[in-house]
Amino acid sequence: MKENDTIGCLFDLDGVLVDSERIYTKIWESIEKQWPTGVENFAYKIKGTTLEDILTRYFPEEIRGKVTEELIRLEGMMIYGPLPGAVEFLDKLRERNIPVALVTSSNNLKMEHLWQDMPDFRSRFNLIITGDVVTNSKPDPEGYLKAAGGLGVKPQRCAVFEDSLQGVKAGRAAGAFVVGVAGTLKAEDIAPYCDIVVNAVAEVDVDFLVKTLKSRG
Repeated sequence: MKENDTIGCLFDLDGVLVDSERIYTKIWESIEKQWPTGVENFAYKIKGTTLEDILTRYFPEEIRGKVTEELIRLEGMMIYGPLPGAVEFLDKLRERNIPVALVTSSNNLKMEHLWQDMPDFRSRFNLIITGDVVTNSKPDPEGYLKAAGGLGVKPQRCAVFEDSLQGVKAGRAAGAFVVGVAGTLKAEDIAPYCDIVVNAVAEVDVDFLVKTLKSRG
């Protein structure tokens, strides 16, 4: 049985579909050592937020250019690849005609690098929302509300897949069914803002997901 487009799935990128969060943690720890912010667990606190928000919130204006240059340099050495089962799960959703959006805080420069490393990945999404097209960073729900609207699906009939605290809060604020993906953070850290928590998106049963989303609002 094929499903129609009255439900949708909205995915964060790093730590949910792509195996990159551990590298990003090391990158931001390195940057924070060069330009200390004084924020405890800084590399974890900023997960899920846009670069613009990070720079504005944590770094003085006079060093933001240097921080950005160092981030671009370190990102340029990264090699992106999918997390186990992620591509297969996206393909299952496509087989069921369930529209899928990518909602990432990453900017277009980083995304161009990712498309080069993973050339077939882009075609698996009906819509892509990057950090360059949102005004308010997660935990604000703007990105997920834009994605739901772009797919033509009510937010409450969408599933949001997230691994960061900022991300699950954004999904909850959007009114979506929130699937927390443990790994970047412990399950107990994100569970209060999630409807379910899994260790990988591949653990989610598509039949269960469809039934759940169709029963919502």
